[in-house]
Amino acid sequence: MPASVQLHDIHKSYGDNEVIKGVSLTIDPGEFVVFVGPSGCGKSTMLRMIAGLEEISSGELRFDDVVVNDWDPARRNIGMVFQSYALYPHMTVEENIGFGLKLARRPRRERTEQVEEALRVLQLTALRHHKPSELSGGQRQRVAIGRAIVRKPKVFLFDEPLSNLDASLRGQMRMEIGKLHQRLKNTVVYVTHDQVEAMTLADRIVVFEGGHIRQIGTPLDLYERPANRFVAAFIGTPTMGFLRGTIVGQGEYGLTVALGPDGARTVAFPAHRDTRIGGVDVTIGIRPEHCLCCADDQAIQIGTVVMMERLGADTFAFVEVPGAEAPIAVRLTFADRGIVNGQAVGLSFDPANVHLFASDGTTIPAAGQ
Repeated sequence: MPASVQLHDIHKSYGDNEVIKGVSLTIDPGEFVVFVGPSGCGKSTMLRMIAGLEEISSGELRFDDVVVNDWDPARRNIGMVFQSYALYPHMTVEENIGFGLKLARRPRRERTEQVEEALRVLQLTALRHHKPSELSGGQRQRVAIGRAIVRKPKVFLFDEPLSNLDASLRGQMRMEIGKLHQRLKNTVVYVTHDQVEAMTLADRIVVFEGGHIRQIGTPLDLYERPANRFVAAFIGTPTMGFLRGTIVGQGEYGLTVALGPDGARTVAFPAHRDTRIGGVDVTIGIRPEHCLCCADDQAIQIGTVVMMERLGADTFAFVEVPGAEAPIAVRLTFADRGIVNGQAVGLSFDPANVHLFASDGTTIPAAGQ
């Protein structure tokens, strides 16, 4: 049976350097949870503490309500897959998969049955007698996963397992891991810096920054309702565009915000309310699909195209506009695909579809949120 994992006020320090700063989280049995965040945010350290490879400085780690802080990794009944495949080069595929069972002195019949099942599940049967040097990167990673599967762990831990693969293989392996979880229904904690992996695989995503959890939610929760600007910028490809503005009016009809360095253009946000007085700086966040190219007389801002990104079905223009911190990505309609680098374009957006952030980075919610 899969286990639940409970983290209660977990801290981790290396001398005076605190890298995990009070993390609390409950992972339900059979849930697929993905830790994401930039390099150095603490996500891999947190995974290693769950595995028992790093000591917890303070706080409690529980598996099924049993405190396991002092348990060694073998006693925790986990299966871990690392970025490095770490296969034995002189062993065949089936020998690599079954080696852990052999070390554990499992009966030969049991070893054979579990290795056969792993080979079948991972579609490696035809490669059972191959050595790692004869395998592709994706096949090697499947062998590494098979080595974890045969132990029948209560919790699977994945530490950036696909980062060594090319883009095509990453896509294939994402699908394989997703299908594997649907079949085995184990509890999974998966660490990645790749938000596409997170959005594809996760039941819930945990966003880390600077040793803190910034938000926990389903992929769509994080995309559509980010709790703060950091999450809004981190989730989504291309990233959300940001325009600086200043509140110049507020009342029963919502907020009025002046845009750009000169404040010459104002936009009403009827759905948003804020208790701050006028003159307070805010940031407007716009997803590429919510921004449109338009005629100048209909534009909220005028800008210049600095780069085009053509991805087959989607084409994005990156537009430099006054008051924007970086060029804003716009997903073009079919009619707009003739736009070229260096062209001046007007931009507009529906205020109902954008996000407002206070100067401290927190989201200013719309009515009803």
